[in-house]
Amino acid sequence: MGNNFLIDTERVRIALDKVMLKTANPTSVHQPTSAESGERIASKMIDADSIVKTQKLLDQAIVLAWKDIKSNRRPPALTRTRWVWRLAGGYHISHPNPRLMEEAAQRFASIGRNSLAQWAAQKAREEAGHDRLALLDIQSMGYNAEAVVQALVPSAVKALMDYFTQTVQATDPIDCVGCSYVCERLGVLRGEEYIQSVRALLPPDIHATRWLRVHSGVGAEVKHVEDTVEVVAKLTPQDCIRVARACYETALLRFTPPKEDYISDKELQNILKPLKLNTCLRA
Repeated sequence: MGNNFLIDTERVRIALDKVMLKTANPTSVHQPTSAESGERIASKMIDADSIVKTQKLLDQAIVLAWKDIKSNRRPPALTRTRWVWRLAGGYHISHPNPRLMEEAAQRFASIGRNSLAQWAAQKAREEAGHDRLALLDIQSMGYNAEAVVQALVPSAVKALMDYFTQTVQATDPIDCVGCSYVCERLGVLRGEEYIQSVRALLPPDIHATRWLRVHSGVGAEVKHVEDTVEVVAKLTPQDCIRVARACYETALLRFTPPKEDYISDKELQNILKPLKLNTCLRA
């Protein structure tokens, strides 16, 4: 699976606009019965061409969001201190994920979307314990990890998880598929070179890339992306577009700079200073 996003996005925009207009009026959206939901997945055969076209649709929705942001603001350069901030964000993404995916699985099952229920249940199992990796990384950098994640809650991460929670708690939580896809697809773009660039910021005896490695192109994310594309490829065209719309909305959240200024290294250092551990307590 390549890392190059396809950029022919005009047809994607037209399709997304149509779905947004239709779903803007809830009374106009057909609510399928359990039998219909099950049949729409089971009856559709997929082949390699369907897989390629499905991934192209989802990836183009992400690129479309990137183009629509039109912002020149970029996060500050990564530093050792800012890596703690990133790890805290990783924790806040990972911690509620298994619980939310279990809830999504139950909701999918209740409306007869059995393949999506299985997908969500598998996600819940796969994501279990990833928050612990982030805590171990923070602790290995010499901080009280639990205190750090209480003190550092990036606003962008909160907005993303609020949106994810909203998609899961819908009567039909299909939009959570797009949200999950974006997070994992963007993770795939970070390969071994990026991991080594992070390690280069840290002393040789500090190993704080456990969470990153799992959520990168050298970890489980590649297989996760492939599995999600296969599940989406089995859906009806209308449902595929709904997932693509959710990809677009999630990507907008991921790419939009915070309204406030990015937190500075000095501010981070002031927050983290009282949260340092004794050296002997590091993992």
